[in-house]
Amino acid sequence: MCGRFVRARAPELYGQLFGVDSVPDIPSFNIAPTQMIAVIRMQEDYKVCVSLRWGMIPFWAKDKKTSYINARGDTVASKPAFRAAFKKRRCLILADGYYEWKAEGKKKQPYYYSMKDDQPIALAGIWDSWTNKDESDAQPIESCAIITTDANELAHVIHDRMPVILRGADATAWIDPEITDAFALQPLLRPFPADQMLCRAVGSYVNSVKNHGSACIEPP
Repeated sequence: MCGRFVRARAPELYGQLFGVDSVPDIPSFNIAPTQMIAVIRMQEDYKVCVSLRWGMIPFWAKDKKTSYINARGDTVASKPAFRAAFKKRRCLILADGYYEWKAEGKKKQPYYYSMKDDQPIALAGIWDSWTNKDESDAQPIESCAIITTDANELAHVIHDRMPVILRGADATAWIDPEITDAFALQPLLRPFPADQMLCRAVGSYVNSVKNHGSACIEPP
């Protein structure tokens, strides 16, 4: 599961790292579902970075209540809610790290996962476009979900799932529109190496979705 994450660096850093000209300037140390997030996808033959709603509404949904923030990597290619997006609408969700909560007594302690090299990451995602057919002038809502996989040794201490983290050639392959074979894509949906990641406890400030400042990643 991935229910909160961070994307707070300067837009230019993501642009340089992932090869896009412009990145939406919507920083937050506490991104939550239904919020707008920065996503890279292919548009014709080039990469673009756009703002999408986190919580994918499939094109066939009757209303916005049918929404998914995560999709399991082992079923994303076959599950009806995701298979069309998996084949044709894959994306990279820009992030610096993500949070998980661990029950400790009567409280839940938040932890922050990030990279040892302190560089941004891309999370594997899928996206879709939904229009409310009950409203004649309704505008399409473009939304996305983060794909999860089995937790690595570091993440498993807190949760049995983790987001799929992609870098380099893997990130490029994930959004390649020429690749539509599930067997070719499935190897990308693996746990990220634990020895390249950090995990540390953070304070309860992050618990409230109203808080978006850097205090979210400060120690307790």
